[in-house]
Amino acid sequence: MLKREQGKQSGGPGGSAPPPAKRGRPVGSGSNQAAAAAAAAAAAAAGATDPAAPPTLAGPSLQVHSAFVELNYKRIVLALQSGIRRELAWAFNTLTFLSFKDKDEIRTPLAKIPGLLDALLCIIDEWRDIALPRVLVKAPRVRLLGANSFVTGFGNEYEALGSKDSVPQPSSGSGSSNKETSGQKTAAKTRPSGWWYEEDGLFSLDEEGRAEKQQLAVVASNVIRNFSFMADNEIIIAQHRHCMETLFQCLEDYVLEDEELVTNVLETIVNVAHLLDLRIFSSSKPSVLNMREKRAVQAIMGMLGSAVRTWHCGAAELIGRLILNPDNEPFLLPFALQIYNRLVDMMSLQANDAQAAAVGALYNLVEVDMDCRLKLASERWAIDRLLKVIKLPHPISEVCRKAALILECLVTEPQNKPLLLIYETAFTEMLFADGKHSDIFARILSELTSRSGKAPFARGIWGM
Repeated sequence: MLKREQGKQSGGPGGSAPPPAKRGRPVGSGSNQAAAAAAAAAAAAAGATDPAAPPTLAGPSLQVHSAFVELNYKRIVLALQSGIRRELAWAFNTLTFLSFKDKDEIRTPLAKIPGLLDALLCIIDEWRDIALPRVLVKAPRVRLLGANSFVTGFGNEYEALGSKDSVPQPSSGSGSSNKETSGQKTAAKTRPSGWWYEEDGLFSLDEEGRAEKQQLAVVASNVIRNFSFMADNEIIIAQHRHCMETLFQCLEDYVLEDEELVTNVLETIVNVAHLLDLRIFSSSKPSVLNMREKRAVQAIMGMLGSAVRTWHCGAAELIGRLILNPDNEPFLLPFALQIYNRLVDMMSLQANDAQAAAVGALYNLVEVDMDCRLKLASERWAIDRLLKVIKLPHPISEVCRKAALILECLVTEPQNKPLLLIYETAFTEMLFADGKHSDIFARILSELTSRSGKAPFARGIWGM
């Protein structure tokens, strides 16, 4: 206490220096006016070096020089490739800030940092290489070559043949025991060169090392996700085959993979889905993981059937965006029946976002393909649940409008009229009860009652 009070009262010959402002506090939040003035002067000096910096600071803020990326982009990429913990922490902190897009700010596009996307993907691939146990990845090898001969070309017989010993004969007793003993010794001495990198090898990571690799992969996926929200980066990510292969492989292993990593990957694909062509997996671009179109769609179907609400909502939105590209239809339509069943089930959920995602995906599906309209109309509970979304109504009016437009698309097909005439009474009630979508239901009833045969019309009058 004595030293503290002496320090307050006494000072050097040039006067006492004010204490610095606390980190993370806005300018002027200190108890001393001199400290606030000094912090304001420092902020003004920093703003003077960069003309893009705002003149006034209303709260905690981090200013980056406008030429920061041009001066440090090589260091960022090299830091990611180095594998050094301190360099990785600096690189990821920098990229998290540069990739975050605020309302009034435009962050750095990927094109300004060459090699960044590849460096981030390598970090995810490193975690993917050790994420799954090798016993689950490697299938047992069936050795049938030379099964009826003494020397098969595999294992201890081959090593015995290469030695000076004679060819082993099938006999019992001491000879067979000697053979087994010599074979065990030889197998213990000779190991394949890749044994060092196996799960139980010399350079295997402990639990702490695996957790660190997993965390780095999650942060890398978060940076890629942030970059995908920028329009300048959408084409770069969607046309990068290694990136798409890595992302879809993470979706494929969603059961065993980290949940946050899968969520980041799914959001990234959804952001660039309107520019994604599934034929990229069979293009002439170099392949790293040998992903194909069918496997990619099966990975999406796995996410669509997941019980996690964020995942099946994102998968439904992804399907709705992919189907808008005509080149993707041949890969998605073979799974159409499974897609309809799942989307109709999602409309029965109480979650509003699940209903919105299902209706949005169905709206795009029925717009682009006649077979979609025929199959959806014959799907059980499809019409009832579309009407339920409109009657509740859904909190978002656009979802209700799309549900009504789906019904209008279905009624345009002559084969669907006998199935929809059953709901004529419900359509009439919606016509008089709902003023927002009454014009759509008027067109539906007009289409139902026009150009129809006598027998279907007699069955459909007022719900008969």
